Amino acid sequence: MDLILLLKAAILGVVEGFTEFLPISSTGHLIVAGSLLNFNDERGKLFEIVIQSAAILAVMWEYRAKITTLVKGLPHEAAAQRFVFNVFIAFLPLAIIGLLFGHKIKDALFNPITVAVTSIVGAVFILWAEKRKHVVTVETADDLNWKDALKIGFAQALALIPGTSRSGATIIGGLFFGLSRKAATEFTFFLAMPTLIGATIYELYKERALLNSADLEMWTVGFIASFVSAFLCVRWLLRYISSHDFTIFAWYRIAFGLIVLGTYYSGLVTWS
Repeated sequence: MDLILLLKAAILGVVEGFTEFLPISSTGHLIVAGSLLNFNDERGKLFEIVIQSAAILAVMWEYRAKITTLVKGLPHEAAAQRFVFNVFIAFLPLAIIGLLFGHKIKDALFNPITVAVTSIVGAVFILWAEKRKHVVTVETADDLNWKDALKIGFAQALALIPGTSRSGATIIGGLFFGLSRKAATEFTFFLAMPTLIGATIYELYKERALLNSADLEMWTVGFIASFVSAFLCVRWLLRYISSHDFTIFAWYRIAFGLIVLGTYYSGLVTWS
């Protein structure tokens, strides 16, 4: 048993869980954390897929009652059919663009400096979204129409650029498109389910040659850490948005980006 490796797994699991559903970019934080921990090789990338699946399960567990209601109502209830169709429509842009250009984007942009820059740029959009007058035309996620869903889907596609944040793109995009904070956040959680499940299955298939039973302990530790932290984060975020805006996340993104850039250009950290 390699205790150092298990500690790295736990740290990365917590990072994934706490950042997956906040508008601060889990991919960006994993790139930076993996670089610091020297755990960003091919084995590390496969591990990230495993802990991402735990975060998916956490949000599905939180919304298990609504998921059950949707499944039961899908054959005969128009509202359930509309909601599921909207999630499907919103899923398509990222899926198509990711399949066509995802590999090239990873090769060119998956590095800490890109993460730092896009983190700051994303913060500017969050501050802009919160400063402008927010006219709500969609109060709940159930009120979306397919055009709203498609626009949010194109916003989510921006998250192919590391550091952008999938949750940030969809939540802030939702605010620009007239969704309430609650509607934007809840729809983001539901859109995460097919998006992350699809990405996980696709990446596991691609990297199947790296699957090794010797890594089971590492996967287990990371999976548990990610599930618990993601569940706590989702619960906290739903309470937080009931009385707060997203400005705090913008300032965090700016600080995060400046620290990465500052340590890189000063030579304090050799980012890989």
